[in-house]
Order: sequence, then structure tokens, then C-alpha cells
Amino acid sequence: MLWQPSLPERYRTMTSEDLAAAISARRAQLGQQLVILGHHYQTDEVIRHADHTGDSLKLSQIAAGLVRERAGGTPVRYVVFCGVHFMAETADMLTPDDVSVILPDLSAGCSMADMAAYDDTVEAWNALHGALAADGWRGRIIPITYVNSTAAIKAFVGDHGGACCTSSNAATVFAWAMAGGDEPVQPGEEIKILFLPDQHLGRNTAAAAGIDTATGSCVYDPKLARRGEPLGGASVEEVRAASVVLWAGHCSVHKLFRPEHCTQVRAADRENGTQTTILVHPECCKEVVDLADLSGSTEHIIQTIANAPEGSRWAVGTEVHLVNRIAQRAAQRGVAVRMLSDCHCLCTTMYRIDQPHLLWVLDHLAGDAPEGKGKPKVVNRVQVHPEVRRPALLALERMLSLAHGARVPVE
Repeated sequence: MLWQPSLPERYRTMTSEDLAAAISARRAQLGQQLVILGHHYQTDEVIRHADHTGDSLKLSQIAAGLVRERAGGTPVRYVVFCGVHFMAETADMLTPDDVSVILPDLSAGCSMADMAAYDDTVEAWNALHGALAADGWRGRIIPITYVNSTAAIKAFVGDHGGACCTSSNAATVFAWAMAGGDEPVQPGEEIKILFLPDQHLGRNTAAAAGIDTATGSCVYDPKLARRGEPLGGASVEEVRAASVVLWAGHCSVHKLFRPEHCTQVRAADRENGTQTTILVHPECCKEVVDLADLSGSTEHIIQTIANAPEGSRWAVGTEVHLVNRIAQRAAQRGVAVRMLSDCHCLCTTMYRIDQPHLLWVLDHLAGDAPEGKGKPKVVNRVQVHPEVRRPALLALERMLSLAHGARVPVE
């Protein structure tokens, strides 16, 4: 987590209404050179200021698209990303160097992304290969990283023949990797996948691909490796038998959904004579996904509820602010949506982005920040080092090429 300085007192004492009015005024002043992006998990107070909403990769692609679209008009100079740090990194990589990507609060990180550190990944890579080579194994390990990872991890994956994935295209990327990735599988060659950093998305994707995850997968825990267990808690036999090595990472939001929440919904249906469809995100543990009726990405959840028939009932397992937002919209169509769990499943780091921090960065861009001395200034810019950017973009490019035949320019 990066350090974020405390805001001047005036930002901390303004009312929500005054903050909203000041942000709107700054947006009008900065015009089309400014784009504000809001992730679906943000609070309504922040979302109302966003020009575009979406998941992390979609927002980065929107930013890149807007830059291209406006090439002949007012150029986009500033992308304010109301999300978390790894999302701003991706947006920086997909936009030109002269576009400043800004994170309103630098301490808005992602606990899942932080669970996979570069040095730990290098150590795991060497340990896995060393153990397999000693066992006479002939094959390749292809790494896949969820986009919810740092630029450094994306770069590692890109450098080692792997690709990024999202929760919506993980199955496609998984199949590509099992087929050998960019190099077709040779006779007698075995392919294994190292899936970072979310073990649950990896396990659910492997299970959907027909792998018995009880015997065909194992978990590498970097914490255990640091304590002296060379394969992160797995045995050589488990690694040898596994088609997929799962990194011991998880989403702090989706781990809060438990199998008993599903059984409680079923019990309530039996008691009340109702029928509720359980829809969860694949970052939930496999036990929850197995008990649910449907699982899918954030965009899939939104679209499924948007298309739900009148009178239907839904229990949704994902971030609470998003569920509340789609529930309010669905209620207008006679569709009942509730949280799968009664606990407050929220992304605490995402909520470090708020109206005071948003106004603070906009005031600096307008040259009217209290400490800015009257000069426009970019604060909280997120920049990926060129040596990291190139291989990280390669991992993104492989994913996008699989999904859409699109190409990301790697400079």
C-alpha cells in the first residue's frame, strides 16, 4: 500500500452536497480533457461523478478508446480512476505516455493483488520447476494472472509465456494455456498452469474445464514458503499430479460468502414457498459456486439481473454497494434482489476513494488547490515503468487477442 498524505482541513469539513457541487464545477472547468472512471464497487456518491462505469479492464479499455476517439478534437489529458491501484496501472499501460492516470487516494490498494509479490512469484517458479525436474518431469508451466494483480506480476507472466484473464474470459485463457499457449503442445509434453493470484477463480475455472480439483490441483502458499516449506505447503507428489497450481490468494469481499448462506436461502424458499435464484461471482469459493444456480463476472451479474423476468427473486453474492445499486433498479421492474449474505461484504480499500480526495486532485488540475500556489499540477499520478510495461502489456495482449482478436500496441 502506498502512502497518501492527509488532506487539508477544508476537504474534510465540507458537506457531501458542497463537495458534489465543487466537483461538478471543476469538471465543467476542465472540460473534455478530463475523464472520470468509476468502478462498480464505488459508493453512489463517487459513481454519480463518473463519466463511465464498469469493471477494471473495461474501464481501462474505455480510457484507451476515448483517447483514440478524441485524437482529432480536444485531447484527453487526465484520466481520474476511481478504483484501486492495479486498475490505474492497467489504464496507464493502455493509454499514451502524455495522458496522466490519477488515483485520488494512493492508499487505495487491493489485498488480493498484494497477495502475489514479484519476488515470491520468482521463488515459486524456480521451486516448482526444480522439484519437477528432479522428478524427471518433461513439460511446461504456463502462468495465468487474473487482471486483479500488480503490473509486476503481469510482467512476470508476460515474460514467461503466459496471459492475463478476467472472470468473464478465464475459461478461454485457461483452454489456451492447456493447449500450450503460444506454442502447441509437443508429443509427450505435459502442460501445467500456475494461476495467480486468486485461488478461487482458478479452482472454479479448472473445475468448469473438467479437472477434478481435489486431485488435479494444489495450492502454493508464499507465506508457507517463507517459513521454510519449499513448495508453499504442497508436496512434490501433489505438484506432480496437479494440472493447476493455485496461488494462495483470495478476494476479501467474496471470501465472506459461505455455503451456509446458500443453504439458508434454500431453507427460506421451502418455508415460504418461493423460488430464489442464487447468482455469485466466481471469486467465491468453489463450495459456494457449486451450490449456486449461476456464477459469472460483475458484468454478467449486472446483465443477468437487468434481463431477469418480472416477479423473479435473486440472491446475489458480490460486493454490497453493487448489489444495492442493481437491486434498486430491479425493484422498479418488479424483480426482487437481495444480498446472499447479511454481512456487509464491501471492498474497504475501494472506499478510500471518496469525494474529498476526488475534489482534491481536481483542484490541483485546475491550479486552485490550497497548497498548489496557483499552478496546475498533476498529483497522485500512477505510472508503470517502461521495463515493466512492455511484458505486462504482452500478457494483456495475449488475453485480448484470444477474446476479440484485438491488439494492444506494445511499444
